Amino acid sequence: MTKHMSPVAQDDTFRSDILNGLKEPQKVISSKWLYDDVGSHLFEAITELDAYYPTRTELSILEKHVKQYARLPGARGAMVELGSGSSRKTNLLLDAFSDLSVYMPIDISANHLKDAAERVRRAYPSLAVIPVAADFTQRLGKLPLLPELPVLVFFPGSTIGNFERDEAASLLKNIRSAMPQATMIVGVDRPKQKDVLVEAYDDPAGVTAAFNQNLLQRINRQLGANFDLSGFAHQAVWNSDESRIEMHLESLLEQTVAVDGMDFSFREGETIHTENSHKYSEKAFTEIANQGGWRVLDQDSDANGWFSVFTLQAI
Repeated sequence: MTKHMSPVAQDDTFRSDILNGLKEPQKVISSKWLYDDVGSHLFEAITELDAYYPTRTELSILEKHVKQYARLPGARGAMVELGSGSSRKTNLLLDAFSDLSVYMPIDISANHLKDAAERVRRAYPSLAVIPVAADFTQRLGKLPLLPELPVLVFFPGSTIGNFERDEAASLLKNIRSAMPQATMIVGVDRPKQKDVLVEAYDDPAGVTAAFNQNLLQRINRQLGANFDLSGFAHQAVWNSDESRIEMHLESLLEQTVAVDGMDFSFREGETIHTENSHKYSEKAFTEIANQGGWRVLDQDSDANGWFSVFTLQAI
């Protein structure tokens, strides 16, 4: 059976991750902690923004090729979604997969997961919906009901880009271990013009800034910290050497912040690194997939070549 992350265990992991990350020379916090209930809703708002091209571009690719995906074996068995994200993408596949038996969303945010699962239950009453509250970046173990069914893993939204290359390969390896015969549909963002990339992660309306700064509010709420949000600014930077957008929270002044009884000093201009979003060419992602134990069956892209949806087979 899958290990469901208990609230206490998640709180302990959150605490240790935050404290350890703030002790680093380059302060860093894993992007997975951006997605509490508030953060998840803010991210949904980001996906609606004109500046944020990935969601609508990926959706257009899925719409164009959904009949092709419906022929994959898992489309007649169980669909496992990593991160209960955009309902539009999920519904598009569920509408096309008329013979699907099980839908299993896996998400670290229990409340967001519950809401997403309820939406699917209401829309698809004949479908067995089995939400799993877990951190899918860790080992998943054996998932309930899946050994008897062909499995299709749905990993949209270019979330794979949030990991370092070796981490992405390890994640794919862990997914293959939990679902050894599976096929996978995975969204991958591709390199493009710097101005397009930066605006997508630093939108004029400031929604992404609110999403990033909510992490400080979460630390205040859960760890009794005293971050003053007016003392930190959202920053999105294109790192061309690493082919990634980086999100940071920049300290606007010299200050000391108390977190769970510990003091952390910030210099003016010092940052907390909160997210990476790697942009992969077809060649680069194929190498990562192979390293993780998957082979590429197909790769679909939009007319601009901005985004790719890969179909992978576990090997």
